[in-house]
Amino acid sequence: MTTTSSETHPLRTADLGTLVIMAWSGEAPDGHDMPYLLACSLGDAPGGPEAATAAVERLLNDNGLPVGGDLVDGNVRPSLPVTLLVVAGHAVVTMPRLNAKCPVRPQWLAAVAKRGYAYFVFTTRPWPEASGQSVTPDELAAFAGSDETLKAAAHIVLPARSLRS
Repeated sequence: MTTTSSETHPLRTADLGTLVIMAWSGEAPDGHDMPYLLACSLGDAPGGPEAATAAVERLLNDNGLPVGGDLVDGNVRPSLPVTLLVVAGHAVVTMPRLNAKCPVRPQWLAAVAKRGYAYFVFTTRPWPEASGQSVTPDELAAFAGSDETLKAAAHIVLPARSLRS
Protein backbone atom coordinates (compact mmCIF):
# COMPACT_ATOMS: atom_id res chain seq x y z
CA MET A 1 0.00 0.00 0.00
CA THR A 2 1.27 3.45 -0.90
CA THR A 3 0.49 6.49 1.20
CA THR A 4 1.10 10.11 0.50
CA SER A 5 2.08 12.62 3.10
CA SER A 6 -0.09 15.68 3.61
CA GLU A 7 2.70 17.26 5.62
CA THR A 8 3.78 20.59 4.25
CA HIS A 9 7.45 21.27 3.90
CA PRO A 10 8.86 24.43 5.44
CA LEU A 11 9.53 27.29 3.06
CA ARG A 12 13.24 27.71 2.46
CA THR A 13 14.31 31.28 1.76
CA ALA A 14 16.64 30.00 -0.98
CA ASP A 15 13.51 28.88 -2.87
CA LEU A 16 12.57 32.56 -3.27
CA GLY A 17 15.71 33.34 -5.23
CA THR A 18 17.13 36.83 -5.01
CA LEU A 19 14.47 39.31 -3.94
CA VAL A 20 14.62 42.95 -4.98
CA ILE A 21 12.64 45.89 -3.71
CA MET A 22 12.30 49.23 -5.47
CA ALA A 23 10.63 52.50 -4.53
CA TRP A 24 9.13 55.26 -6.66
CA SER A 25 6.41 57.84 -6.40
CA GLY A 26 3.90 59.09 -8.89
CA GLU A 27 0.72 61.07 -9.15
CA ALA A 28 -2.37 59.22 -7.95
CA PRO A 29 -6.00 59.84 -8.98
CA ASP A 30 -6.42 62.24 -6.04
CA GLY A 31 -3.77 64.52 -7.57
CA HIS A 32 -1.14 63.87 -4.88
CA ASP A 33 1.97 61.71 -5.15
CA MET A 34 1.66 58.09 -4.02
CA PRO A 35 4.72 56.35 -2.60
CA TYR A 36 5.03 52.87 -4.15
CA LEU A 37 7.15 49.85 -3.30
CA LEU A 38 7.61 46.85 -5.57
CA ALA A 39 9.08 43.54 -4.42
CA CYS A 40 9.80 40.60 -6.70
CA SER A 41 12.16 37.71 -7.23
CA LEU A 42 14.79 37.69 -9.93
CA GLY A 43 13.66 34.12 -10.65
CA ASP A 44 17.11 32.74 -9.87
CA ALA A 45 16.01 30.16 -7.29
CA PRO A 46 17.71 26.76 -7.47
CA GLY A 47 14.53 25.34 -9.02
CA GLY A 48 14.28 28.15 -11.57
CA PRO A 49 11.69 30.87 -12.14
CA GLU A 50 8.72 28.54 -11.61
CA ALA A 51 10.05 27.50 -8.20
CA ALA A 52 10.64 31.15 -7.26
CA THR A 53 7.09 32.03 -8.30
CA ALA A 54 5.66 29.21 -6.19
CA ALA A 55 7.82 30.12 -3.19
CA VAL A 56 6.84 33.82 -3.31
CA GLU A 57 3.18 32.86 -3.61
CA ARG A 58 3.50 30.56 -0.62
CA LEU A 59 5.28 33.25 1.43
CA LEU A 60 2.51 35.72 0.67
CA ASN A 61 -0.32 33.26 1.34
CA ASP A 62 1.32 32.06 4.59
CA ASN A 63 1.21 35.68 5.75
CA GLY A 64 -2.41 36.32 4.80
CA LEU A 65 -1.57 38.35 1.70
CA PRO A 66 -3.76 37.10 -1.15
CA VAL A 67 -2.21 37.01 -4.59
CA GLY A 68 -4.50 38.62 -7.14
CA GLY A 69 -7.03 39.27 -4.42
CA ASP A 70 -8.38 42.25 -2.62
CA LEU A 71 -6.29 45.13 -1.38
CA VAL A 72 -5.01 44.51 2.15
CA ASP A 73 -5.20 47.70 4.20
CA GLY A 74 -2.60 47.63 6.94
CA ASN A 75 -4.21 50.69 8.52
CA VAL A 76 -7.17 48.55 9.60
CA ARG A 77 -5.22 45.32 10.20
CA PRO A 78 -2.90 46.01 13.14
CA SER A 79 -1.91 42.33 13.21
CA LEU A 80 -0.58 42.48 9.64
CA PRO A 81 2.75 40.61 9.65
CA VAL A 82 4.34 43.15 7.27
CA THR A 83 5.81 46.44 8.44
CA LEU A 84 7.39 49.46 6.80
CA LEU A 85 10.03 51.49 8.59
CA VAL A 86 11.29 54.69 6.96
CA VAL A 87 14.71 55.58 8.29
CA ALA A 88 17.82 57.38 7.05
CA GLY A 89 16.64 57.70 3.46
CA HIS A 90 15.61 54.05 3.20
CA ALA A 91 12.42 52.02 3.22
CA VAL A 92 12.75 48.85 5.28
CA VAL A 93 10.09 46.19 4.77
CA THR A 94 9.95 43.37 7.29
CA MET A 95 7.82 40.25 7.32
CA PRO A 96 8.38 36.77 8.70
CA ARG A 97 11.42 35.23 6.98
CA LEU A 98 12.17 38.46 5.09
CA ASN A 99 13.83 41.81 5.71
CA ALA A 100 14.46 44.09 2.73
CA LYS A 101 15.84 47.61 2.48
CA CYS A 102 15.98 50.03 -0.43
CA PRO A 103 17.08 53.63 -0.82
CA VAL A 104 14.32 56.14 -1.50
CA ARG A 105 14.32 59.54 -3.19
CA PRO A 106 13.25 62.79 -1.51
CA GLN A 107 10.00 62.79 -3.55
CA TRP A 108 9.13 59.35 -2.15
CA LEU A 109 9.91 60.50 1.38
CA ALA A 110 7.68 63.57 0.94
CA ALA A 111 4.83 61.42 -0.42
CA VAL A 112 5.03 58.90 2.42
CA ALA A 113 5.25 61.71 5.00
CA LYS A 114 2.09 63.29 3.55
CA ARG A 115 0.09 60.05 3.28
CA GLY A 116 1.48 58.07 6.21
CA TYR A 117 1.64 54.89 4.12
CA ALA A 118 3.03 53.37 0.96
CA TYR A 119 1.32 51.18 -1.63
CA PHE A 120 3.27 47.90 -1.59
CA VAL A 121 3.07 45.49 -4.53
CA PHE A 122 4.72 42.11 -3.93
CA THR A 123 4.48 40.12 -7.14
CA THR A 124 5.04 36.44 -7.77
CA ARG A 125 6.14 37.30 -11.31
CA PRO A 126 9.93 37.04 -11.61
CA TRP A 127 11.84 39.92 -13.16
CA PRO A 128 15.36 38.73 -14.10
CA GLU A 129 16.13 42.05 -15.81
CA ALA A 130 15.99 43.82 -12.43
CA SER A 131 19.34 42.29 -11.51
CA GLY A 132 21.22 45.11 -13.22
CA GLN A 133 22.29 48.17 -11.28
CA SER A 134 20.36 50.54 -13.49
CA VAL A 135 16.71 49.79 -14.07
CA THR A 136 15.35 52.78 -15.94
CA PRO A 137 12.14 54.49 -14.86
CA ASP A 138 10.51 53.32 -18.10
CA GLU A 139 11.51 49.69 -17.45
CA LEU A 140 10.19 49.90 -13.89
CA ALA A 141 6.93 51.46 -15.07
CA ALA A 142 6.49 48.80 -17.77
CA PHE A 143 7.06 45.90 -15.36
CA ALA A 144 5.22 47.32 -12.34
CA GLY A 145 2.27 48.55 -14.40
CA SER A 146 1.72 45.45 -16.52
CA ASP A 147 -1.45 43.44 -15.98
CA GLU A 148 0.63 40.27 -15.70
CA THR A 149 2.63 41.73 -12.79
CA LEU A 150 -0.37 43.26 -11.03
CA LYS A 151 -2.59 40.17 -11.28
CA ALA A 152 0.22 38.02 -9.87
CA ALA A 153 0.70 40.28 -6.84
CA ALA A 154 -0.46 40.95 -3.34
CA HIS A 155 -1.44 44.62 -2.93
CA ILE A 156 -0.96 46.15 0.49
CA VAL A 157 -1.46 49.60 1.97
CA LEU A 158 1.49 49.58 4.33
CA PRO A 159 1.51 52.13 7.18
CA ALA A 160 4.86 53.90 7.45
CA ARG A 161 6.63 54.05 10.75
CA SER A 162 9.78 55.90 11.68
CA LEU A 163 12.20 55.90 14.56
CA ARG A 164 11.39 58.54 17.13
CA SER A 165 14.03 60.09 19.36
